[in-house]
Amino acid sequence: MPHPSLYCHAQEVKTPAPLLASLLTLLCSLPCLAQDKGYWRAASTTADSITGDITVSPSKLTINFIAFPLVQAKTLATAEVAAVFDADVNVGGTGTLYRLTVPAAKRFLRHNTLCGTEDTQWMATFATGRTLQVAFFSGANPPTFTFEAVRNSPDLCGTFTYAR
Repeated sequence: MPHPSLYCHAQEVKTPAPLLASLLTLLCSLPCLAQDKGYWRAASTTADSITGDITVSPSKLTINFIAFPLVQAKTLATAEVAAVFDADVNVGGTGTLYRLTVPAAKRFLRHNTLCGTEDTQWMATFATGRTLQVAFFSGANPPTFTFEAVRNSPDLCGTFTYAR
């Protein structure tokens, strides 16, 4: 017969509740620190005048209560994030490129479009802390993320900033 100390009774297990709660909170918040998923409030003039608030989920982007399917294409390297967002990548954060289709005819706030007369095909994001930067691109091919390519890209539609 096994030793009595090998049995555990629920009433006998004592867990320091404050310590456990703190640990769980920390562990659950780590993935949220620098990810683009969730609800974001418009924080730049362009975001406020074109898209308003947005929501990013693993499978869709929601702008002005309209959902557009999206698929993650790749994780952006540090240099790629710096090229498109002119961001200080030393502060951490993550960058992602998504494939999506937002028709050129789709109008948002104040009858604005994302890419003028072109369909929006790509969305790049950079999340750091409580800030999300988003760049939309037209064009069938994935954008090239070098300083020179981004600066001269006819496919860059605009950059937007959001906050939590």
